[in-house]
Amino acid sequence: MSQEDPSSADIETTDRQAATRTTPPNAGHRTFLHVLVNTALANITTSFLWFALTFWVYLETRSVLATGLIGGTYMLLVAFFGLFFGVLVDRYRKHAVMVGSTLFTVACFLVAAAMFLMVPEAELMSLKGVWFWLFALVILIGSVIEQLRNIALSTTVTLLVPADRRVNANGLVGTVQGLAFMITSVFSGLSIGFLGMGGTLLIALVACVAVLVHLLVLRIPEPKIIRAEGRENFAELRAGIAAVRATQGLFALILFTTFNNLTGGVFMALMDPYGLTIFPVQAWGVVLGVTATGFLIGGGLVAKFGLGKNPIRTMLILVACTGVLGASFTIREWWWLYAVGIWIYMMLIPAVEAAEQTVIQKVVPYKVQGRVFGFAMTFEAAAAPITAFMIAPLAEFWIIPYMNSQPGQQSWGWLLGEGNARGIALVFLVSGIASIILGLVALTTRSYRRLSVAYATAPESSPEP
Repeated sequence: MSQEDPSSADIETTDRQAATRTTPPNAGHRTFLHVLVNTALANITTSFLWFALTFWVYLETRSVLATGLIGGTYMLLVAFFGLFFGVLVDRYRKHAVMVGSTLFTVACFLVAAAMFLMVPEAELMSLKGVWFWLFALVILIGSVIEQLRNIALSTTVTLLVPADRRVNANGLVGTVQGLAFMITSVFSGLSIGFLGMGGTLLIALVACVAVLVHLLVLRIPEPKIIRAEGRENFAELRAGIAAVRATQGLFALILFTTFNNLTGGVFMALMDPYGLTIFPVQAWGVVLGVTATGFLIGGGLVAKFGLGKNPIRTMLILVACTGVLGASFTIREWWWLYAVGIWIYMMLIPAVEAAEQTVIQKVVPYKVQGRVFGFAMTFEAAAAPITAFMIAPLAEFWIIPYMNSQPGQQSWGWLLGEGNARGIALVFLVSGIASIILGLVALTTRSYRRLSVAYATAPESSPEP
C-alpha cells in the first residue's frame, strides 16, 4: 500500500460521512441550476470578448485570412487541451476546477488589457508584427481555458440530476448556451461599434470578476472524488481512451462528430465575414442575437420533450438537416435568407449537442466521464481548425477572386446569383452538401447500429455513494 493510501482513506471516510447528512430532495437540482447559470455567465464573458476580437480584426483589416486564423487557432487550442481538461475534471472536485479556470481567464484578460494600453495601435494591428498575434493569442487562451468549465458542467449533470431527467437537463444546458450566444452576439457588435476594443476589454474583465465572486460562494455537494483505481498520475489519460474503446460504436460517434465539425470549420472561418459584408457591425451583432433565439427554442424543446428513444438517430437526421440549411441560406445574397437560415440552424444545434452528451452520460462510467468528454472535445475540436486554416486562405486568395471574375459569374451565376460574397456562398454550398451526405451515410453503418444497441441496453451511469 502506498504512503498516500491513509490520507486518501481518511478523505473518503469523511466524504462518506458528509454524504449521509440529511439533504433536501431538491438541493441537487437547485445546485445544478446555480452551476448552470454561473457557467452560462462565464461563457457569455469569454465569448463576448473573442467574438468582439473577431469583429474588430475584420473591420480593421478586412482580412478573411486573419479571422479564419483566429477562429482556427481557438479550436486548435481547444483540441490541444481537451483531454487534459477531462483528466483535471476527473481528478479534482468540480468546484475547484471551475474556480481555477476562472482565475486563469481573469489573468489572461488582464494581460491582454495591459498590452492594449501599452502597445501603439499601429503595431498592435499589424498582421506582420508579433504584437497582434500575441494579443489575439492571450485572449484566445483565456477563452479556451473557460472551456474546462463546460466539461465540468457535463459531469455535474450526472452528479446532480436524476438519470431520468438528464436528457432534459442537457436540453436546458442548450437553452442557456443559446441565451449566452444571443447576449454575446448582440453586445459584442454593439461594444466594438460604439466603445472599441478598449471598452470591450474592460467590460469582460469586470464580468469575469463578478462570475468568480458568485462561484466562490457556491457549493457543489460532491461526496467523493471518484478516480479510476490504480491511476494516480496523468498517465490516466489512457483511461479515457480505454473507456471509449470499451463501448462499441462510441468511437464511431465521436469520429462522426469530428467529420461533422470539418464543415463546422467553414462556419467558423466565413460566417462572420459573410455577415459583415451584408450588415454593419452593430446590425450584425443584433442579427446574431435575434437568430440565437433559435438556441432557446431548440434547447427548450429538448428540455421539454427529450430526443426520442434513440438520440443517435435523432442526431444524424438533424445533421443532414443542417447540411440542407448550410447549402441553401447563402444561395442568394438576401439578408433575410441568411438570417432565417442561421435561426433554423441554431434551433437544431442544441439537439445535436444534447444527443452526444446524453449517450456518453449513459454508456460511460461516471468516474471516467470527464476524460471521455475531454477525449471527445479533443477529437471534435481538432477538425474545425483544419477546415478553417484551409478554407480561409483558399477563400481569400482563390475562391472569392474567382467568383468576382467574369468567368466565375458566368459559371455559377445561375445558381448563386450576384453579389459581393458569392465566393463565400460557394464554399457554404459545398460544405452543406457534404453534411447531408455524412448524416445519411452514417445512418446505414454497423457502428450506428451497435451504439444504438449499447445505448438501449446500458444501465444508467451514476456517481458512487
